[in-house]
Parts: sequence; C-alpha cells; structure tokens
Amino acid sequence: MQLRPEQLGAHLAKQLAPLYVLHGDEPLLTTEAGDQLRAAARRQGYTERMVLVVTPSFRWDELFHAAGNLSLFGGRTLIDLRIPSGKPGRDGGEALQRYVRDLPAETLTLVTLPEMDWRAKKAAWFSALVDAGVAIECNAPPLARLPQWISDRLAAQGQSASREALEFIALHVEGNLLAAHQEIQKLGLLYPPGELSLPQVSAAVLNVARYDIDDLKNALQTKDAARCARTLEGLQAEDAAAPLVLWVLANEARQRAHRTALLHAARIDRIIKGLSRGDLWDEFLQLALRLTRA
Repeated sequence: MQLRPEQLGAHLAKQLAPLYVLHGDEPLLTTEAGDQLRAAARRQGYTERMVLVVTPSFRWDELFHAAGNLSLFGGRTLIDLRIPSGKPGRDGGEALQRYVRDLPAETLTLVTLPEMDWRAKKAAWFSALVDAGVAIECNAPPLARLPQWISDRLAAQGQSASREALEFIALHVEGNLLAAHQEIQKLGLLYPPGELSLPQVSAAVLNVARYDIDDLKNALQTKDAARCARTLEGLQAEDAAAPLVLWVLANEARQRAHRTALLHAARIDRIIKGLSRGDLWDEFLQLALRLTRA
C-alpha cells in the first residue's frame, strides 16, 4: 500500500500495519510522519524501541537479532531502521528481502530512507519492502501546490487566509517547507482562530527564503523569469560565488545552443576577471531573462 503524508493520520487511527517505509526528499514531512508512527505505536502498546542506523560497518545480523530480542516485560517492540544513504548494498538488500518474508510477531518495523530515484525504486529489496507494508513518499509539494499546502496547515490550527495571503507566504518561503511550517506556527501564536488578512500575514512573515545554485538551475529550466530574478537577488545578498553563478547560466546556454547567450556569458566572464567593466549582477539578470525568453 502507498499513502501520501496527509493520509497517514486517518490510516493510523485504524489497526497498525507490521511494516512502514518512509522515503522522500522533504525532511520535515519525513520527520512528522515518523513522529506520527512512533506515537501511534506507543498508544498501541509498543513500549520497547530499538534504533538501528545503517553505516558502512553495520552488520545485518543486528536486524534479525533485534527482531528476535523479545521484551523482558512482554511488551511489543518498534524496530526503527534508518538507511541514510538509501543503499543497503547487496548483503543488506538480501537481508531486507529475507526479513520481510517472515516479519516477526509483536514487532512493528519502521524503515526510513532518503529520496529514492526510479532505479532504486525498481530494486528487488525496495519492492519487497513496499509490497510487505505501507510506503509513504514524503516529497515536497510543487511550488504551484504550495499555497494549498499552507492553507491545509492553517486549517489544522483553526485559521484560514485569502489566496493572495497564501501566495504571499509561498513566495517568501520559496519552497522551503520547514520555513513555511515555522511561519504557520508563528501565525497561530500571533493571531486567534479565524481568517487572516493580508496585512496581518505580511506583518508576521519574514523573508526566510534560502537560495542556492540549484534554485537558479530549476528556475532557468522552467523558464520562470520572476523566480530567476528573486533567486539572483538572494544569491547576491548571500554573496554567492560569481563564477559558480556564471557556470549555471553558461551551462544552460550551451545546452540550448543559444549563441547570443553564450556570447553574453563570455562578456560576463571578462567582467568577473576584471578585463571589462559592468554591473555584474545586472548582467547575470539580463542573461537569465534572455534564457527564460528563449
């Protein structure tokens, strides 16, 4: 069975499955889902918990030992298995397949993984985990769906906001779910339940966007001129390395075989090296706009 993070609460209100698999690219959602599962396990009598972290020196016998180590007090056991690399290796893959073929009684197993690409999802060990239990993919919503995600979070604390206010929050957190979560909690502390106005939201929300080179790359690939401009402004404020910014822009120009943009990139390179004069960050912006319009 596969669930979305927002479906997990209703599922846990029923009987627990013996195995859960968390994977995805969003740490906030993964942490929240894990916390929900651990809390549900405690409520249903899983009083013992064993945390196993798979490192290069990890011995897979430990998993089977933990499964066979019954509580002295007769309680149920939660095995919290974490694979930070998402790559258990050949021995680990075989061990996981063997483990799920005969899941231990009175034991709940939680396996936490990072984001899995399509190749990893086709691996025999991953398929075995998903087939034997419940998988929750904890990926961040796309930017277009972020206002609705924020709206749902506000509703959970008895608040609502206009579409304009929701988009204002989404714009200022720039896809950072942890930042959005913090701002939503702040709104819950500052204002009573009910509808929030745009002035209330704008007064409370800080510009917590964090920009990196990948943000610029994604904005260029989606031809989002406004996001390119915001990202470049953020990179400039954070004193990002100019050669790295140029590399992203020039690489995009090369992939598109955009001769004019490549000439523009060469001119910016001379500015960086002090061989030509010009406003570096304005040139970056003009080149980005050229690429988004291409």
